[in-house]
Amino acid sequence: MAAINRDDVAHLARLAHIEMSAEELDRMAVELAVIVDSVKSVSEAAGEDVPATSHPIPLTNVFREDVVGHTFTAEQALSGAPDAFENRFKVPAILDED
Repeated sequence: MAAINRDDVAHLARLAHIEMSAEELDRMAVELAVIVDSVKSVSEAAGEDVPATSHPIPLTNVFREDVVGHTFTAEQALSGAPDAFENRFKVPAILDED
């Protein structure tokens, strides 16, 4: 079993500003220990001759030319907007600013 104990979980919970009960701390310590042990066993299975991979299959990026297509005027873009101000979309404020 990994060396993850209740105190480690409590420390991580404090850092993350997560309130956890004593029962949750105990249960999470066991769950995290299982996860760490699983990662450790996978790490041990890979030998020196096995290269590290980030993805199981090779990936290639396909780029297209960045071509300007049809563009709308400000009036066209704002024609369906519920509210606009100075050629911009107007949305309700979500932050309280004095």
